Amino acid sequence: MCNSGCYCSRKEGESNRVILSNSDKMEEACGVFGVYAPGENLFRLTNFALYALQHRGQESAGIALSDGCDIHLKKGQGLVAEVFPHWEGFNDITAVGALGHVYYSARGKARPENSQPLLVRYRQGNLAVAYNGNLTNASELREKLEAEGSIFQTMTDSELIAHLVARSGRRDLESALQNVLPALRGAYSFIFLTEDRLIGLRDPYAVRPLSLGRWRGHLVLSSETCAFDTIGAEKIRDIQPGEMVVIGRDGLKSIQVMPSPRLALCVFEFIYFARPDSDIHDRNVYLVRKRLGRQLAREHPVQADLVTGVPDSSLTAASGFAEELGLPYEWGLIKNRYIGRTFLQPRQETRDIGVQLKLNPVKQVVQGKKVVVVDDSIVRGTTSKRLVNMFVRAGAKEVHLRIASPPIIGPCYYGIDTPDHSELIGARQNIEEIRREIGATTLQYLSHRGMFESVGIPPDKLCTACFSGKYPF
Repeated sequence: MCNSGCYCSRKEGESNRVILSNSDKMEEACGVFGVYAPGENLFRLTNFALYALQHRGQESAGIALSDGCDIHLKKGQGLVAEVFPHWEGFNDITAVGALGHVYYSARGKARPENSQPLLVRYRQGNLAVAYNGNLTNASELREKLEAEGSIFQTMTDSELIAHLVARSGRRDLESALQNVLPALRGAYSFIFLTEDRLIGLRDPYAVRPLSLGRWRGHLVLSSETCAFDTIGAEKIRDIQPGEMVVIGRDGLKSIQVMPSPRLALCVFEFIYFARPDSDIHDRNVYLVRKRLGRQLAREHPVQADLVTGVPDSSLTAASGFAEELGLPYEWGLIKNRYIGRTFLQPRQETRDIGVQLKLNPVKQVVQGKKVVVVDDSIVRGTTSKRLVNMFVRAGAKEVHLRIASPPIIGPCYYGIDTPDHSELIGARQNIEEIRREIGATTLQYLSHRGMFESVGIPPDKLCTACFSGKYPF
């Protein structure tokens, strides 16, 4: 039986389309953006911010606007440009605050009703909710609420926390959140929008990113600082672990809702998820990836003719690798940026050529050459195998694969769409077995120590569960 309560052969969220981009990558769940700026055109501002966060989710997008009396919502499935092709009537709303969201359907939740923000109306007024992350005890809490009579319309954690807030019995949202948050387990960054306030909060381990910025004297919240740059805002600071910030007509109020047992920043944000121009925990992602590539070259040098990266997330590490060894850095792979994410009604052969449709080697660059291909990670190994085959068919003499992170051996339970252990090639095979499986001349990964040194954050302040199998909570 599927989660909707019906019996069917199709898995939850499965459709007749195939994801072409990063089909063998760990995918982020979503990105959030919020702003409190009375009298400004916040629809256009939030729309631009979501463009900057588009890499964090491509399944759906949504914007909620508060005019001070009511909250207006527009959302839908697709990219930001597809959901908001025109400004429509939203562009004419003089808003107090806005909340935006881009969504990736982790664990097969690609359904229209799961698009966010979620807008609810309860006895205390209107409330729009959006989040990034995953509650590990969501099923337990949902079952308890359903047994008590609650009816759920989505599979999102946003709806779950909305139910908890509505049932808390507290007369204001701030005290309601302080009452229900200790019951939540997992990794999350929530943003709430009411008629007159914007509230952001982060879990006690701060696994998922959330930053505070200033735009034209007004306060903004975002999953990544690249959105601040896009709209002309400046970063003030990161939201702290277990902190709740309330933004309203009286300015900013900070409340430490829960104590922080330890910091557990997601290390994969630095390796793959975040945009290179973002800063996380005062570390620039681009510079971290450059150091990852340099360290990888020091640990696993190779005699080769050129170095290339896999667009887009591996290009920075590849350039660092090439610089460290003094090798030419070339664009050996070209990415087709106009193909879109999906093919409707695909045949089996469409699935087989998905990588070739997205990426194509430059034969004149790699033919007869010993090529080093730098990638950020290997998940299932299917894409790596196809990439190696592509270079071989293009005439490469040797294909040396270098990975700018350790082997992935564990799934993520904190808001990242990852396969289970049985599908993770790093959990099933050693490095030599993986090399033979994908057909590379040589294969080497970055060490754990090299990763920590490159990121510049002590291992006890990072979540490295996907690489170590050790979960912080």
